[in-house]
Amino acid sequence: MAHAHLWKIAGSAFFADLGYQAVLAGFPLFLVLALNAPVWVYGLAMALAYGPGALIAWWGGRQGDRWGHRRVAITGNSGIVLLSLSGLASTPLAAVGLLSLGWWARNFRTPSRRVLLVDRVPDPEDRSRAFGFLHALDVGGGMLAGVGVLVLLARAWPLGRIFLLTLVPLAISTLLLVGLRRTPGTTPPPAATAAPRADAAPADRRRLPPILWAAALYGFSSYNLGFPILTVAQATRHSTLGIVSYIVFLGVSAATGWFVGRRVRGTAGELAGLGYVGAAVGSAGLAAALACSLGFWGLVLPVAILGFALGAIETLEPTLVSRWASGATLGRGMGALTGARSLGLFGANLIMGLLYHASPVAAYAYAAAVALAAAVVLWRSARVTREP
Repeated sequence: MAHAHLWKIAGSAFFADLGYQAVLAGFPLFLVLALNAPVWVYGLAMALAYGPGALIAWWGGRQGDRWGHRRVAITGNSGIVLLSLSGLASTPLAAVGLLSLGWWARNFRTPSRRVLLVDRVPDPEDRSRAFGFLHALDVGGGMLAGVGVLVLLARAWPLGRIFLLTLVPLAISTLLLVGLRRTPGTTPPPAATAAPRADAAPADRRRLPPILWAAALYGFSSYNLGFPILTVAQATRHSTLGIVSYIVFLGVSAATGWFVGRRVRGTAGELAGLGYVGAAVGSAGLAAALACSLGFWGLVLPVAILGFALGAIETLEPTLVSRWASGATLGRGMGALTGARSLGLFGANLIMGLLYHASPVAAYAYAAAVALAAAVVLWRSARVTREP
C-alpha cells in the first residue's frame, strides 16, 4: 500500500512539473521577447515569486502540521494553475502577477508533499532513495515539458497558447493527490503532546539550523534557469536553443536525483561537495563561456553541471531535514527548508537581474562565489557537529 502511495506522490510531482515547467521555460521568452520587457524585469518577477514565497512555504509547513498535510498539498497544488493563466496576460505586470500567485501556491504545498513522502518511508536510511526517486520523476516531467515547448515553438505555436495547454497535466497532478489516502503508519494529526520520532534525537535537531543557513546562502546563488535560457538564446540568436539548454538541465538533474538517492549516503559533506560546489562550478563555467565566446556547446556544458548540482541538492537537503526534525514538527522543518531557499532565491534573482543588465559575466561570477560560500558554511557546520 505504501508503495502505491509513493507512486501517487511521485506521479503527482511528474505531472505538476510537466505543466508548470513548460511555463517557466517559456516565460522569460514570453516576457522579454513577446511583451518587450527588459531583462531586469524578469529578475524582478522571479524575486517577487520567490521572496514572499519563502514566508508562504514556512506558513504552509506549519499549516500542514495543524490541518493535515494531504489537505494542504491538495490546496496548494490546485493553485499552481495560475501559472498557466499568465499566458493570457497582455502586459508585463499582469504576467508577473499571475506567475507569482501560481508560484506561491506551489511553495505552499511543497513542504506538505515532502512530509507525505516521509510518512510512507519510515526507515530514515531509505529516504535518500525516496527523495531521489521523487526528484527524478519531478524533473523528468519538467524535461518532457521542455521538449513539448520546443516542438510547439517549432510549429509556430504562440507561447500564450502553450501555457494554457499546461492546465491538463496540472489537473492530473492534483487528482493524484486527491486519490492519496491515509495508510497505517503515517504521521497522525499533530497534538500538543505528540512525541518526537525515535530517529530524531536532540543532537540531530541541533544540526538543523546550519543546513537552513546554508540552504538560504545557496539560494542567493540559485538564479532561475531563465537567465541561462536567455543567455543561450541571445548568444546563439535562436530561441529554440535556449529551450534545448533547459531540457539538458532538467534531464541531467533527473538522472542525478535517481543516482544520488541510490549511491550516496546522504551526509552534509556530500550535499556541500556534490551540490553547492557543483553549482559554483556550473555558474563559473557560464561566466567563462560568455567571456571567451565559446558558443552553444561551451554554454550547455555548465548548464548540465548546474543540473547535476540541483539533482544532488534536491535529494540530499530534504533527506537531511527528515532525519534531523521531530515528527510532530516535520512540516515546520520542511517549510523552513523551502522558505530558507526561497528567501535566498528572492535576493538571487533580484541581484542577478541587476548584474545581468550590466554584465552577464559578472552576474554568473557572483553566483559562483556565493554557492562556494554556502559549501564552506555547511562543511564547517558538519565538522562542528562531528558528522560521520
